[in-house]
Amino acid sequence: MKSEHLKSAVANLKSKSAICSLKSAISLALLCAAATVIVRAQQQGTLTAAERTRRIETENELQSLAVVERKVVMPMPDGVRLATDIYRPKNAAGKVPIIWVRTPYNFNFWDVHNGVPADMTAALTAVKRGYAYVVQNERGHFFSEGHYDILGAPRSDGYNAIDWLSKQPWSNGKIGTTGCSSTAEYQMGIAALGHPAYAAMNVQGFGAGVGRVGPYYEQGNWYRGGAMQMLFITWIYGEQNQVRPMFPPDTSRDDLIRAAKSFDLAQHLPPVDWSEALWHLPVQDILKAVDAPRGIFADAMPVETGGRMIQRAPNDPAWYHGGLYHDDMKLNVPGLWFMSWYDVSVGPNLALYNHVRQSAAPEVASQQWAIIAPVVHCAYTRATEDTIVGERRMGDARLDYSEIVYGFFDRFLKGEQNTRLDSLPKVTYFTMGLNKWQTADRWPPAGAQPMTFYLSSAGNANSLAGDGVLSATTPETDKPDTFLYDPLNPVLSYGGNVCCTGTAVQAGSFDQRRMEARSDILVYTSEPFKEGTEVTGPITPTLYVASDTKDTDFTVKVLDVYPDGRAYNLDESIQRMRYRDGYDKPLVWMEPGKIYKVILQPLTTSNFFDTGHRLRIEVSSSNFPRFDRNLNTGGNNYDESKGMVAHNAVHHSKQYPSQITVTVVKRAQPSAGN
Repeated sequence: MKSEHLKSAVANLKSKSAICSLKSAISLALLCAAATVIVRAQQQGTLTAAERTRRIETENELQSLAVVERKVVMPMPDGVRLATDIYRPKNAAGKVPIIWVRTPYNFNFWDVHNGVPADMTAALTAVKRGYAYVVQNERGHFFSEGHYDILGAPRSDGYNAIDWLSKQPWSNGKIGTTGCSSTAEYQMGIAALGHPAYAAMNVQGFGAGVGRVGPYYEQGNWYRGGAMQMLFITWIYGEQNQVRPMFPPDTSRDDLIRAAKSFDLAQHLPPVDWSEALWHLPVQDILKAVDAPRGIFADAMPVETGGRMIQRAPNDPAWYHGGLYHDDMKLNVPGLWFMSWYDVSVGPNLALYNHVRQSAAPEVASQQWAIIAPVVHCAYTRATEDTIVGERRMGDARLDYSEIVYGFFDRFLKGEQNTRLDSLPKVTYFTMGLNKWQTADRWPPAGAQPMTFYLSSAGNANSLAGDGVLSATTPETDKPDTFLYDPLNPVLSYGGNVCCTGTAVQAGSFDQRRMEARSDILVYTSEPFKEGTEVTGPITPTLYVASDTKDTDFTVKVLDVYPDGRAYNLDESIQRMRYRDGYDKPLVWMEPGKIYKVILQPLTTSNFFDTGHRLRIEVSSSNFPRFDRNLNTGGNNYDESKGMVAHNAVHHSKQYPSQITVTVVKRAQPSAGN
């Protein structure tokens, strides 16, 4: 779309959906829910003649090959009915396995804006390969009844849907799931319920389904280090729809199918410039300020978690009543896990992958595969032979995802051997800088070793012009770096590992030098590497800090500095100091003049620092609007409109060894040549 107004509308109404990439690769029908593509096409409202013809031909071919059952209302035990479309091979020799896609997004089979069928490639591809393809809306969305909660709580909806599908006379009793983002995030929580028919899951960009795993208490990407990730404000704007049109319970399927050609029940909310709207205080009123529908973000709702998400702390009991997966749940389902370096939570995602490999039954633990791509959220198939993520060139980052996905399903849903899956290592990851795919049997790769750099300066590490360095030894004496953190003038997010923020933040890798001109960013840079060094695995920052406020935040960003000065961001994190002792522990406050040790949750990457490149970290107290601003008062933060300026300090010496520990893989590497 050329119109900036329409571009903003699409990004804000369905920011999460619009990122998903099914449309970009027709052959990879299962990488994202077909609903995502349909939403994008319908909101554009125009198709070329060739596109219209292709849509019609695809629908005609689907009708010729499949038994098509649309607007099936699947009953749940509490009486709520979930709208479901079913496509299964007409001339199958016997019973068939099922690929089941559950989504909050619009999968209406008819493009009401263009008057033609929606893009039914996903269903057609599955049917051609001998699968039934079933797509279903979560409760509370579109033609599905009930009240909406993130991930379609309760988890029992998923269990009951699998049970219903597995008992159909045409089903072989094996069900697999696929999808990206919100079309993936429900899968782990349902898999943990242990239905015997749930035979395989392909989760892609699945961070918002991870509640607690290891050191991470993100509760579905809601938090990072106890600070709120503001992406959910922009996303929920398009998802809260408690007041919506619905059809009477006795409406026949024929009438629902007919009505679907006139009403897809999609919201068309006014566009919002989130780069401005997210500044509103208090945070709990941001959606109210843009006249969003009421719902789970700030309001009490009749759902299992109770709504009022903005009021919850990272270990609030409400998080454990919804659809999230937590690491006290057993997960014994073969898994194919897709992640990306510039998505919102690759660290927790990898931690969950490792957790399943360590805690599942031995046979299932060996049936887990991970792929980590150098792209943004759900953009796997948008990689090209010259992939650029933000401003940084990644080279050829393509992968045969379609063959991998179907090889995985063929093995676990049909019982067929597959050479592509047989040859797939347990971990396939892309190393940036080296710009190539690599493989390993575990994460991080075997032989990986920690390497620690210590923060040092003469007390003037402020900005790129300062004297901050990363060195192999600690400074003898403490010369702390100080800066002012003003919540009304925060450090702005520039690129990064983020999604779904509409016009507010563009994900990806960008040259950070213009940000490093700020005096409230401390910059620490190593000497040039004398030989190529692969940093692959966790990155752990440890800081010794002080403040004159009860509570504040500290942020860390890790970068690759090129010989010509370009400084590309790799990963970033934050720590809200009140939670420094743990998210399940009592809050702790800071005292003026006292120095505190804080270990941030691990960052992660795979990046090759070629000869002459340097490692850099930035330390500050804000990264907004990626994360909400700490108003420094020690109050609730979400219900406050006024903050206070914090005088913050980072100490570094033998007594206070502030440091960054990276994970290095030693092996012979050719020069990356960049």
